[in-house]
Amino acid sequence: MEQKPKRKIKDSVFTNLFQEKKYLLQLYQALHPEDDSVTEDDIADVTMKHVLVDADYNDLGFSVGNRLMILVESQSTWTYNIIIRALMYLVQTYHDYFKRTSQNLYGSKKVNLPKPELYVIYTGERKDIPDSISLRKDFFDGAKIAIDAEVKVLYQENETDIIGQYIIFCKVYNEQRKRYGNTKQAVTETIQICKDRNVLKGYLESREQEVVDMMMTLFDDEQILKAYTKDMVDSAVKKTAKETEKKTERKTAIETAERMIKLGKLSLEEIAICVPLLSLEELKKLETEMKELA
Repeated sequence: MEQKPKRKIKDSVFTNLFQEKKYLLQLYQALHPEDDSVTEDDIADVTMKHVLVDADYNDLGFSVGNRLMILVESQSTWTYNIIIRALMYLVQTYHDYFKRTSQNLYGSKKVNLPKPELYVIYTGERKDIPDSISLRKDFFDGAKIAIDAEVKVLYQENETDIIGQYIIFCKVYNEQRKRYGNTKQAVTETIQICKDRNVLKGYLESREQEVVDMMMTLFDDEQILKAYTKDMVDSAVKKTAKETEKKTERKTAIETAERMIKLGKLSLEEIAICVPLLSLEELKKLETEMKELA
């Protein structure tokens, strides 16, 4: 019997993986290999929940010393809009930071704030993906603007660091999903292949059932989204069809009324009875228009 997805689990593998400080440290070390003195105690998780709308995103924020690291994930479809998402995430994180540190933005003293670093982890098919993207370059053709945001793009598969391993995990998962569809087998095959390749092995071995549950929940969410989208499309098609039908009926009614007025055999009151879609006032207006055109 197919396992029923668990609706209460809302984490993705991305957010769940980096909830553990040891993996978060490995993530930082992959981005800053020169900084070999940092420990787990130096890392503070500042991930924001539901930044833009009441929904779950694969976004991650943490600080190390005077650095503020923001990472967003773009899974299957490449979009430059990720810059906007990262920028809004950064602003919200700064807002929370100023509240936590009790700094006055309206005072004369310059506030202290950590240096931002913005990243996107792209796990979809690679098609000339740039190494970095920016608001100024990609939205305003390089023009001088009041504010800019540069996002570094991480897409390299690499078994030697946690970022590259996560990207490999996603690629293996996509392959297995194409082979087995949205099934538990696609998930379990992904986990086994990655463990055999020593990709996220420690994490997958310690949280295998949790990973299965999370990914099965994502399948369920996708089906709900697809069903909702289909309902919206069907409703729109039906609405358009009804509107078209009404327009056709009204056009026919007007044409019929015009012919009856031209014949002059019936009064407008009698025509209104024969053509109920048109009111007496509409028939009077139609008669006046016909006289003006005659």
